[in-house]
Amino acid sequence: QVQLVESGGGLVQAGGSLRLSCAASGRIFSIGAMGWYRQAPGKQRELVADITRGGAKNYADSVKGRFTISRDIAKNTVYLQMNSLKPEDTAVYYCNARVVTIPGLRESDYWGQGTQVTVSS
Repeated sequence: QVQLVESGGGLVQAGGSLRLSCAASGRIFSIGAMGWYRQAPGKQRELVADITRGGAKNYADSVKGRFTISRDIAKNTVYLQMNSLKPEDTAVYYCNARVVTIPGLRESDYWGQGTQVTVSS
């Protein structure tokens, strides 16, 4: 039905930068909010940032001023620019999209497979 494919994770030193991308494809009529979540070992998945179709953005307090979320509606793609990375940012990062597949149906949540981000001290 709908696939979310993430890219851009990797290993970086503290203070460095990474840019994550997530492209949605498949049976898509429209996409509402898109966002990024992360899950560190032994911890629950948490919201990092999300962005509405209209461009309103929301960030976790821990990443404000360091991360920037953006999206390209025409390409069904969401990005996460991560600057000034810290070891505590180490986690698997998951893309999320709220998708309408058929007109008239409600939005449903779809998730990417996750991409590992590791920040060394």
